[in-house]
Amino acid sequence: MTVNARAIFNLGAASVLAVSLAACGSFGGFGSSEQTVAEPPPAPEMPASIRADEIVGRWGLASYMNPNDRARTENAARGQCKNPYVIGAGTSGGVIMHLADQATPQELRLKGSPSGKNYIGPAGPAGGDQDREIVSFDGRILVTRFIDKDAANRYGNMVYVRCAPRA
Repeated sequence: MTVNARAIFNLGAASVLAVSLAACGSFGGFGSSEQTVAEPPPAPEMPASIRADEIVGRWGLASYMNPNDRARTENAARGQCKNPYVIGAGTSGGVIMHLADQATPQELRLKGSPSGKNYIGPAGPAGGDQDREIVSFDGRILVTRFIDKDAANRYGNMVYVRCAPRA
């Protein structure tokens, strides 16, 4: 075999080997390091024990970090009714509120969980990173806390106190 013929033969053999290995990898053979695993379908959303229409309205808003400050914060929130935070009704049965660090409010859902906790957040499983947990709600005072640790550290426990109807 001449040098030219040997080079052509080696190049051809390398090409055939490369194509063969590529084919093995694409068909799940020896070259495949990934396995396709079917994701389980997401769990259906559970309804919250609090209805959206129960929290639609005008609210005084304040927040606290230290649980000992809750009563003082509720009073501060009442004082905010002159400039209320408005929770609107969404077109799909949710509520219009802000997500953490978002300037524009959007429709969020009230979601329940198997543990009995309630959440407010975008569509998806309850307790997601963008959700806030409803810590307590008695019809007049709503306390929420963001699930995302960074947002929770910055915003603390959000206290919403229902404002009296306009006279």
